[in-house]
Amino acid sequence: MRRASSRLLLAAVLGLAACVPRHRHRPIVRAPAATDDAGRAVTLTAPARRVVSLAPSSTELLFAVGAGRQVVGRTTWCRYPPAALAVPVVGDGLEPNVESVAAVRPDLVVLYQSPSNGAALAQLEHLGIPAVVLKQDRLADVARDARILGTLTGHAAEGDSIASALDVVAARRPPVAHVRIAYVVWDNPPIVIGAGSFLDEVGRLAGADNVFHDLKAASAPVSLESIVARNPDVIAVVDDSAAPATPAFATRPEWRAVPAIRAGRILHLPGTLFGRPTPRAAEAIAVFTRLLATGR
Repeated sequence: MRRASSRLLLAAVLGLAACVPRHRHRPIVRAPAATDDAGRAVTLTAPARRVVSLAPSSTELLFAVGAGRQVVGRTTWCRYPPAALAVPVVGDGLEPNVESVAAVRPDLVVLYQSPSNGAALAQLEHLGIPAVVLKQDRLADVARDARILGTLTGHAAEGDSIASALDVVAARRPPVAHVRIAYVVWDNPPIVIGAGSFLDEVGRLAGADNVFHDLKAASAPVSLESIVARNPDVIAVVDDSAAPATPAFATRPEWRAVPAIRAGRILHLPGTLFGRPTPRAAEAIAVFTRLLATGR
């Protein structure tokens, strides 16, 4: 009798165990969510698998966090890393053609924070296409946005890793500045880089003193007379081409009033590394330091 009772008890226990729903043991998967740089709450039902990036800096970050294969649309200017060139172009990053963007069926669109993109954001929201608005001007922006894009694409660990590395770079103690520099990104009217820029920050960490650091914006128009008055040791330009070339404005008579232009002290910064905020900040600082030391 005891053996029979034991067998009945065991059968009852096994029967109860078989009735416990298996899904109760599955891990809870939270919907990817983040607050973007416009203060908007962005929540997806699942990690984005079809991403359109409308800024070169965001495209590079997506590839860096491991979401490159999820990018299905980019701008004409998204050219790094080389693998990004295989992604279809959907237009420009500012005032994008929303129909072209929607045609690739994205489940996430990455927009640069700009008043020019306000209408596009409203259209995407009307179509029910999730969008995240990112500002990438300084190292802290790139670090934060690495975490945001990592979270929204299912690569949170990779995003955290990149962000932590950038936090370390940003915390470095800059060397004593030994070169006074002006970054000229446009010539008519002259537009220079101010303190709110990736270039200003990377240059400072390489030992360059931006003579327009008092301008709090990322960039701003100034007079040619103000450049003459501040008399930088070097004029820095960002070169998009592989072979550095003397900028056309440096040959014009009015620009000859700038001593650095007359002396040919022009620093050429490669566009692939300095043309946008990048997670390759440590490399950018090393290259900048070498360029300052060699004078070219």
